[in-house]
Amino acid sequence: MAPLPKLAVRSDPTQPFKKLEPANDNVPIGDAIDAETLLGMDFAPVDYVIEGYIAEGLTILAGRPKLGKSWMALGFCIAVATGGRTLGADCEEGDVLYLALEDNRRRLKDRLEVVLSPATVRPNMSRLSLKTESKKIGAGLIEELETWRKSAGNPKLIVIDTLSMVRPPKKSNQDSYAADYDTISPLQKYAGEHRLAVIVVHHVRKAEAEDPLESVSGTNGLTGAADTIMVLNRTADGPKLYGRGRDIEEIEKALRFDKGTWEVLGNADDVKRSEQRRRIIEVLTDATTALTPTEIAKEAGMKETNVKYLLRVMVKAAEAEKVGYGQYKLAGR
Repeated sequence: MAPLPKLAVRSDPTQPFKKLEPANDNVPIGDAIDAETLLGMDFAPVDYVIEGYIAEGLTILAGRPKLGKSWMALGFCIAVATGGRTLGADCEEGDVLYLALEDNRRRLKDRLEVVLSPATVRPNMSRLSLKTESKKIGAGLIEELETWRKSAGNPKLIVIDTLSMVRPPKKSNQDSYAADYDTISPLQKYAGEHRLAVIVVHHVRKAEAEDPLESVSGTNGLTGAADTIMVLNRTADGPKLYGRGRDIEEIEKALRFDKGTWEVLGNADDVKRSEQRRRIIEVLTDATTALTPTEIAKEAGMKETNVKYLLRVMVKAAEAEKVGYGQYKLAGR
């Protein structure tokens, strides 16, 4: 079927007809690709630098001051540089660049000695490069990263600690969203182009958020440009690590900090449930008679609904016994 002729229009009867220009002149646009071609393409699988936690691309690691973000970042660096373990995950050995921009060399040495103690068994650390000064984004930082990348035999991970130290000044006519997006997007683009994992350490807002990942300081321009968001937080149940990203499954891990190293205790819900079961067992151990869920909840400082649920679980596991109607005692007593 022949294409329809272009129509002529005339809004003013005294003027000659004008040919109506098409909305799309069919000129190819950039790197556009048709879906059928895309479906036939093969891509290399996503590279996980720290399995389950850090994939290639840009990750924001945020948390409150003095909570241990830098210790966690250093642990990531050491594990990747030595092919070791961190947060219970194995790491493939590779070259690492750590920009510890709020530290000095003396403090960095002290931290390394804490994490790598005892010195008699420490691994070779030559694949970890450290800097305490750098240029800002848009003023030479990417060029510095590229110089390191080209010099490294197998570049895997870059950690920038912290974002505030490399953040460019906000332009006078720039809104907050655009400023945040323009700050982080060059790093996200660089990580994607070279299939590197880049971690940027950042802070959270003082105000609490229902979703921990929404507590990251700044606008959605910051978090929207990143590939993964991770938040280190401390709750009444202890420290936790929350994570969500394009290439990782959502995580919520209960943690423990010991001698400069973060350890994973397990999924936060499982750990919390185990802790609550321990408290119920303590109450039942101290009791001289069978107790109701209401009495147990009061003694354990727990919600009664949680106690009722866990008591059913504990009866099935032979940890507790139900006595009469709605009363419980420790199994075997």
